[in-house]
Amino acid sequence: MSVEEIIWMSAGTCGLGPLRSDLAEQYWRWEEDPSSLIGFGRPVPESLPSRAQGLQQQLAGRNIRFTVYDLTNPEKPVPAGMTTLQPDNYTRAAEYILVIAPEARGKGLATPATRMTLDFGFHVANLRSVWLKVLAPNETAIRVYEKAGFKHVGAMRQAGYWRGAVCDELIMDALASEFPGPSVVAPEGA
Repeated sequence: MSVEEIIWMSAGTCGLGPLRSDLAEQYWRWEEDPSSLIGFGRPVPESLPSRAQGLQQQLAGRNIRFTVYDLTNPEKPVPAGMTTLQPDNYTRAAEYILVIAPEARGKGLATPATRMTLDFGFHVANLRSVWLKVLAPNETAIRVYEKAGFKHVGAMRQAGYWRGAVCDELIMDALASEFPGPSVVAPEGA
């Protein structure tokens, strides 16, 4: 596959491209990493065959999914995570989900990946709002989402678990009318 076939949009050293069936094992490994399970508040691991089967359904589904790439070497993009928008076509809103590979964390990919996914959601999928849930102790993720344009809108008290302790689950959202830009899919003057 050429770089043009796998990178649909980019900002600096971060790119987004399509979800790929040949990356099923990597997606599974990222999602099943203990720190990912803690971040999702999901204590039950999934088998690779189950995840591979689920990926086939996701590839055929209506959700908007991207593979996140580390473009430090633009000639050889490295898969580094996934973003997902799960739209509700009646309300023109979508839930946002982000997974960054353990080895790619701390490289500054999460904020631009989130921002580009919002950009696509607002300027291509015509969403009005995007929302997410994040466990209150996950301060790193909260900072990423705030930098990308999400705002705090509420909390579900004692709705989650963080490292075995009960915690609140925060609700954050971003609105198309407040998207901070810049846009990589709808540049000014285009």
